[in-house]
Amino acid sequence: MIIVCQKLLKNTKINGIALFPIILLKKKEYLKDKTMVNHEKIHLRQQMELLIVFFYFWYVIEYYYWWFRLKNRYLAYKRISFEREAYQHESDLDYLKNKKLWSFWKYV
Repeated sequence: MIIVCQKLLKNTKINGIALFPIILLKKKEYLKDKTMVNHEKIHLRQQMELLIVFFYFWYVIEYYYWWFRLKNRYLAYKRISFEREAYQHESDLDYLKNKKLWSFWKYV
């Protein structure tokens, strides 16, 4: 399910976020952005693969690892294995049909 939630995301740099089982988008126009929606759907699949709680745990650990190492929040975010997989395949709208279990692992 996709929800447009302008108020919640209003004062953030977040345009879209996958919080199992929903995708929150900042603006209604983003519903038409198939690349962004696909990116968030990839995250939903990653969350299911890791039984949700382990996804968030791993995501936070990896983010802080890279933040302390790179001293840059944005670069840390971009280095997270889940993000790397999602960004690499967000334009491939058929990616989820062929995605193998735990394929984020090759981005670690």
